[in-house]
Amino acid sequence: MPAPDPRSTCLVTGASSGIGTEIARLLAGRGHGVTLVARRQDRLRRLADELATRHGVRAEAVAADLSDPEGRAGLVGVLEERELVVEVLVNNAGFSTTGPVARATRQRELDLVRTDVEAVVDLCTLHVGAMVDRGRGAVLNVASTAGFQPLPGQAAYGAAKAFVLSYTEALRAELRGTGVSATALCPGPVATEFAQAAGMSDEEAASALPRFMWVPAAEVARAAVEGLERDRAVVIPGWANRMGALAGHLAPNSIVVSLLAGRHPGLRPGRGPGG
Repeated sequence: MPAPDPRSTCLVTGASSGIGTEIARLLAGRGHGVTLVARRQDRLRRLADELATRHGVRAEAVAADLSDPEGRAGLVGVLEERELVVEVLVNNAGFSTTGPVARATRQRELDLVRTDVEAVVDLCTLHVGAMVDRGRGAVLNVASTAGFQPLPGQAAYGAAKAFVLSYTEALRAELRGTGVSATALCPGPVATEFAQAAGMSDEEAASALPRFMWVPAAEVARAAVEGLERDRAVVIPGWANRMGALAGHLAPNSIVVSLLAGRHPGLRPGRGPGG
């Protein structure tokens, strides 16, 4: 990961809560300037003020809807206007829907793909080339243990995270020898606002996976930043999640998918669309 430089910034999407907030705190604590991106300007502003005061770094707050190409174009304009060079890109923004595809909300599903997939590709394409030209930089793309096997009940989300994982591993191979790294973060269940945004109650989320698999957001962020510093290809926080990801990757899909479909709260009879 590049050393802190007053002329550079770490662009962190989805920074208004959860893993994104904690990653931004860790990067600022290491002396890096940060550009915080999410839709909720008030939360971003509070976090930017906190990081600037506590660590003495330049902390920018930029409200943008990453599911909208115009929103992403506006972010590019802000970076250029403020003369910020992105040397660390953290593609953390994302959300999930729940429930069967037959009852899905069309616009919500498309917004998921645009945020979880399209925005990752767009921001990498925008910034990785300049990193290679400078001979330094780091990319952290947030995938999920959901990306290691199909996920009935969250079909679009599982497929999106499988894309992010594959894309990041391919990108990493392309970047070998350039001075630029790419790391995929694959967390399992995390105690954040993610489940509520997906339309699941805390009780439903907790019932889907055993408590020992849940990892605090701060611990996930610490593993992510340490993985960047060590140039790790894939980071899976928590031993139980590493074992689960391995099982999901190696076991026949016919077995894994059947087990997951039987446990997913979004597929319980009588439950409406979750997002």
